[in-house]
Amino acid sequence: MKNTKTINRRAFLTKGSAAAVTVAAAGLSAPAVIASPKKKIKWKFQTHWPTGNWYYDPIFNGLARRIQEATNGELAIETHQPNSIISTGDVLRGVRRGTLDGALIYPAYWVGDIPVAGHLTGNFGTWDSIEEMQFFLHDMGALKVIREAYATRGVYQVGPVSNGGTALYSNKRLETPKDFEGFKVRSNGTSAQVFEKMGAAPVSISGGELYQALQTGVVDGAHWGGVSAGWGMNLQEVTKYIIQPNLASHQNSEVFVSLKAWEKLGTDFKKVIEDAVLATHLEAAGMFMVRDLQRMQDFQTEHKGEIVQMNEDSVAMIRSKSLEVIDEISKRDPDYSGRVGSILRDFMKLTGKV
Repeated sequence: MKNTKTINRRAFLTKGSAAAVTVAAAGLSAPAVIASPKKKIKWKFQTHWPTGNWYYDPIFNGLARRIQEATNGELAIETHQPNSIISTGDVLRGVRRGTLDGALIYPAYWVGDIPVAGHLTGNFGTWDSIEEMQFFLHDMGALKVIREAYATRGVYQVGPVSNGGTALYSNKRLETPKDFEGFKVRSNGTSAQVFEKMGAAPVSISGGELYQALQTGVVDGAHWGGVSAGWGMNLQEVTKYIIQPNLASHQNSEVFVSLKAWEKLGTDFKKVIEDAVLATHLEAAGMFMVRDLQRMQDFQTEHKGEIVQMNEDSVAMIRSKSLEVIDEISKRDPDYSGRVGSILRDFMKLTGKV
């Protein structure tokens, strides 16, 4: 009696390639399958998310589990907390140099080096839903241009991972445009530039110092992703208000990997990783949305906080100033930001926002 063996991925790919040759010989075409190296691969990823946050395990570790399971353990992602291997601000360089193989991180850290990264983070007052964001990035081609820019820095931009909306936790009521004047807000990247144009005073503060900065009045407010992301940083304990609507309906973290490591993979693993990041992105969007709604209720009932709605003039000002920043960056970086800025302008017209 012959032994029976489970058909593994490689056996399937090998047989699939042979079948493709047969089909081609019959005058039909079939896509070639290029398999990744047969040896097991282990990659080191680092994030900027503190380990105590509720989303660290289901999203960051969850992405690693998803990839490992989809490759039957042949590609393992070893996850590391912030600053454990390299400082957060050096992650991009660390991946390029091979100290890390990849990261789930925040694009705003590199806008000085890769200006178009700001479009991946998410622009205030632009898309209103995850569907619009996907349309802009994937269907209109913005992500393709962003990947070109990242490749010049030796990394492959896999794609975004939703952080939910951009919600402001504040100790100052923000309803009218005048309320933003002198508002000390923890912000960074293009978001900080928008706040500055609105008359606010953006301050760059690391996540570990944010709680004390709000508690002591160093800043009046802060954004750290959506409501539930900020809740994970305990911002609800040191603020009086949550400002709505969100400055951006969705802002994003990102996943990128070493371009050298990426190019060593076959199309099979590349597809697995891209699909895993997209699945994690969509799953995260749902996780954040549900928790954002729950936490806004908790903020009012458990912490006696208030949800403050900005008026229409404030919302219009945010959109206007955001587009000003986008246009300025487009002029400074025509090769990449200029092309994505043009796509965004087309998107805004197509969706009736301008």
